[in-house]
Amino acid sequence: MLPWSADFAGRLEEHVVSSELLRGNPLKDPHERPLLVYVPPGYDDDPSRRYPTVYVITGFTGHVGIWRNRMPYRQPFPETADAVFASGEAPPAIVVFVDAWTAHGGSQFLDSPGTGRYHSYICDELVPWVDAHYRTLDAPERRAISGKSSGGYGAMITPMLRPDLFGALATHAGDALFEYCYLPEFPRCVRHLRGYGGDIWKWWEDFRGRASFTKPEDMELLNLLGMAVCYSAREDGTPDLPFDPVTGVIRPEVWERWLAWDPVRMVPGHAEAMRSQRAIWIDGGTRDEWFLDVGAQAFHRALLDAGVSEDVIHFELFDAAHGGIDYRYPIALSWLCRRIAP
Repeated sequence: MLPWSADFAGRLEEHVVSSELLRGNPLKDPHERPLLVYVPPGYDDDPSRRYPTVYVITGFTGHVGIWRNRMPYRQPFPETADAVFASGEAPPAIVVFVDAWTAHGGSQFLDSPGTGRYHSYICDELVPWVDAHYRTLDAPERRAISGKSSGGYGAMITPMLRPDLFGALATHAGDALFEYCYLPEFPRCVRHLRGYGGDIWKWWEDFRGRASFTKPEDMELLNLLGMAVCYSAREDGTPDLPFDPVTGVIRPEVWERWLAWDPVRMVPGHAEAMRSQRAIWIDGGTRDEWFLDVGAQAFHRALLDAGVSEDVIHFELFDAAHGGIDYRYPIALSWLCRRIAP
């Protein structure tokens, strides 16, 4: 295994997509976004052949550049995906690597007055752009979405909201069962905010004025702010915290806004959309620090209770923490591609 980039059997193409939906977004983040599109081996051989697509979205703080990060003794996902297709393990597909980064760490792939219209950007701009520029099979049963952590969250909720576009998903340790993955951090955030007079914007000003993640409170406060701006922003974009930052007392009306976006709680209201899915991969590590293995179990049970056939679901828990599970991505990709292939 080489410690630097490997040759592809297929091809990874780089684009910049100009988004009208993200233009003028509340955080003044770029409306021109990088996009990576992988085409499998043989794509150029038959100009009449069309392919299913898998959209890949990142975790919190992720951007499209992370797919070039190389861990010791491991290959990045575009390379392991290429190996899946080069070996014939899975039928060929186009793989689309999406950028939905924001200044507060992420968008949760939602439309929010605090971040911008990232859900609509993916569904109403990126999907048509890819279909127009590549030989795709333009049908929900031939289109999947996949991600880990916040990306796993986006992979769960996007097909619920747009089953007309996405007919398959893979979620790796996706944010779910919010009382376990988010609530335990709230009292720690109250402690962190004591040094900032209970004002998260004072922390944000400090964070932006120094090297990032050089104080122990940084990741938890960024996660709190990043989720609040997605789940509970006011119409003017101001995020409301789900608890009093001084006393820690839960603000029920705000917390309920968060819970309304919990995939486990969303399933009953989107049962028909979930029953229409051709393939649903759910996994997580049994030592996940945010208890996302518990969330995965709850999501799996919610799907079964909603009448989703067990035949279309792959559910698996494995011995791991939250990090270092990127080796799972090509396994799920292969499974998805076999089920969305024509």
